Amino acid sequence: MQEIVYRSPAFLDEVASHKDKHVHLILIATKPDIIKQVPLYRELQKRGHCVVLGHTGQHYDENLSGGMLKEFGVQPDFNLNVRGTMYEVVSQIIGRLGYVIGELKKRGKVVIPYVHGDTTTAMAASNAGFCHQFASVHVEAGIRTLTPNYALFPALTPHQSLRSGAGQAPSSKGGQFDVKAWHHFLQDRKNWERGSLEPYPEQFNTRCSEAATGIHLAPVELDREFMLSEGFPDDRIFVVGNSVVDATMEAMERIDQSTVFDRHSTLKDGDFVRFCIHRRENCLSEKRFRAIYGAMKGLVEDGRKVLLISMIQTEAAFERFGLKDEVKALAKSHPNFIYSPVWAEYVDVVAAMSKAAVCATDSGSMQEEMNAMSIPCVTLRFGSDRSESILCGGNIIAPPVDAGIIKKIIEFAWDNKQMRKAPKIYGKDVSKKCIDVIEKVLKEGDPFRNEEGRLRL
Repeated sequence: MQEIVYRSPAFLDEVASHKDKHVHLILIATKPDIIKQVPLYRELQKRGHCVVLGHTGQHYDENLSGGMLKEFGVQPDFNLNVRGTMYEVVSQIIGRLGYVIGELKKRGKVVIPYVHGDTTTAMAASNAGFCHQFASVHVEAGIRTLTPNYALFPALTPHQSLRSGAGQAPSSKGGQFDVKAWHHFLQDRKNWERGSLEPYPEQFNTRCSEAATGIHLAPVELDREFMLSEGFPDDRIFVVGNSVVDATMEAMERIDQSTVFDRHSTLKDGDFVRFCIHRRENCLSEKRFRAIYGAMKGLVEDGRKVLLISMIQTEAAFERFGLKDEVKALAKSHPNFIYSPVWAEYVDVVAAMSKAAVCATDSGSMQEEMNAMSIPCVTLRFGSDRSESILCGGNIIAPPVDAGIIKKIIEFAWDNKQMRKAPKIYGKDVSKKCIDVIEKVLKEGDPFRNEEGRLRL
């Protein structure tokens, strides 16, 4: 496996020489992985466990991975250096990580992969471990999408035709839409339904990961409820909160180190919306993308301050739908519009968001971070896999079908005091709770267990 790069030629033997039989293998690939997994990595190190940090290599650019690793002061012990299309990356992770795990198994170690959330790495890495009869710890387990039952709210249906798009004013339908009633509607669990496969492929990934998991670390009780309904064992599901809180609070303490306001002085006084649009379903659908873009453009032209963090998929969508020249011209002609590539350091993100009036996003993690920071959130999807943040009132769905409605929902959420007062639901000191749970399970046996172990025969 010459593609794998180890921190030292003797890496495998060095790990094998550790007195512990268990190897806690923390896996990272994307920025959310780094943000949410590094707190657990540090906690395991602090307690003296044999802990290894493995990088798949999916996010290898400085602003997607390298800068954040430097910021957090960690370096991977090995890098799988995977590249290619989705199916190629999946097969490479399984093959290359399976090799690393197999080599440690030959040396007498029990490997415990720590996988995060709904990523490709979570799905493939848990598979690689399971092939060796090693079950994973699933950090952020049980996240399932709930979708509002739009039939119960006739004023808003995803099946309506697109009323506005790029180069047009937002539709008049937004003016007729009762956002307050919609916000209230979304806080009633009876108005939601299960079954969505969006976001794609993340909902597939999280379900697959669960099947190869021995310790499920659920952020909230709702996630535990989902897993119990799917038949996972009650005694291996633990509600611990979300480790993103640990990373966010740590970054909040370092805000004075951020240089983001030196680069973007317009943001220093706050009162802006942060947009991020990167989901495949939004960026591959012209209808959806133009609805979101139209809402953003309308806010810019109204004089509102808008920060657009443009990612790989965002840029591809601008090119795909012939909007690249227009968005560049919009940024040039409107000083209230900041059109920026993704930032390398997490502290910059947190520093800027601490000043924001609202966040409009199709991200999953941003919904959690906004809850932790008491920032109103608008989710640019039909449903949400963090629906708990909507049920508690701090987040609101803006289905990507109509620019006018999306714009009105964002204006409703803008510095909304009621939304800012929503309860913080993702806990605190989460990494400590996670490792406490894992140590307790390991006293009883390994994460992987057969029927004798499960039935205690």
